[in-house]
Amino acid sequence: MSETGDSSSPVLQKIAEQDVTSTVAVAGHPLHAMTVHFPIAFVIATLGSDVFFWWSADPFWVRTGIWASGAAFIGGMAAGLIGTAELLLVPGIRARVASWTHAVAAMMLIALCGLNWGIRLADENLILPNGLLISMLAAVFTGFAGWHGGKLVFDHGVGLMISEKE
Repeated sequence: MSETGDSSSPVLQKIAEQDVTSTVAVAGHPLHAMTVHFPIAFVIATLGSDVFFWWSADPFWVRTGIWASGAAFIGGMAAGLIGTAELLLVPGIRARVASWTHAVAAMMLIALCGLNWGIRLADENLILPNGLLISMLAAVFTGFAGWHGGKLVFDHGVGLMISEKE
């Protein structure tokens, strides 16, 4: 049985044969994989800031939430643009369903990050409960998008460079 799960399907075999080497890379290292870590951390930091603000009512957590949500949105936009370029430039990536699932979940996550940052900039009084609920939803989408991104790397080998020695 192949990595796609069904060795008898000629369609799945054809997809598995397609090249998934990253084209948006520096020295062979995919930029998308390098740029997603900070936005993920800032999404979780925004949720943490909201929980601590809810618990303590300390305005310090309002400020950290504004900065963290802004960094999550801006970093997510950068990672999203790079990921979109990768999706559009590499046919082997486009052929995989997990790529599209990851892309849609990531776009929804970026939209949530923008909404979260926007409501904080507009009115700090909206952080509880709206900001907290959006932060929780963003954390869920982070897990969903990350799971599908990991599936692309670990199950489909997207962006991996395998040397001749291996």
